[in-house]
Amino acid sequence: MFPSGVGPAADPAGDRHERRIRSFQPRRSRVTPAQREALLRLWRRWGVEVDGDARLDLAALFGGLPVVLEIGFGMGEATVEMAAADPGIGILAVDVHTPGQGNLLRLAERAGLTNVRVANGDAIILLREMIAPGALAGIRVFFPDPWPKKRHHKRRIVQPEFVELAASRLRPGGLLHCATDWEPYAERMLEVLSASPSLVNAVSSGGFAPDRAGGRPLTRFERQGLAKGHVVRDLLFRRPD
Repeated sequence: MFPSGVGPAADPAGDRHERRIRSFQPRRSRVTPAQREALLRLWRRWGVEVDGDARLDLAALFGGLPVVLEIGFGMGEATVEMAAADPGIGILAVDVHTPGQGNLLRLAERAGLTNVRVANGDAIILLREMIAPGALAGIRVFFPDPWPKKRHHKRRIVQPEFVELAASRLRPGGLLHCATDWEPYAERMLEVLSASPSLVNAVSSGGFAPDRAGGRPLTRFERQGLAKGHVVRDLLFRRPD
């Protein structure tokens, strides 16, 4: 789709890492001319390929800002809103959806933001191979695919193995913030996160956090869920100091 080294690669990690059940499905919707133009022009400056070959220098990438990893950002509107509201935080936003990548780059440039970088590829490879332990101020997993059919539950990203990997990449005091509008998945998230030996619930009651905790903006997926009568749940878990 793009010339080599100019836009995001189709499969940056290739077969260099083990094959496993993935929590995402690549979406091959059409890239608009505006999104393609943003990718061609901005990818070398703000894009990160998740190839798993080397650790990222987050301090160099964000000029020394504390960094939050956002896993899955849709079309990027909420990411831009969060980045604009907190310019003292760098947001590394990872997804595999090419139109969303282009749209996020376009919106970030239009808003004059310098604290957003867009990563292309598998978030697990990014966390495990490219981010050092204790390097992140936070991790956000907003409205991941709920994989509602029982036979697909193994594809859900919030599993014990993911939680321990994520916790290991948080600095002391770092926050893992999850949100979903699928009630059975919310209950499972709470169970898995509460069982982690590496995290504590930031809510004193030990349950779900208040709606849109931490100033989380209303996302496109959230609007769709609310329109269907779904209940949105936020979960905030912190790595102890």
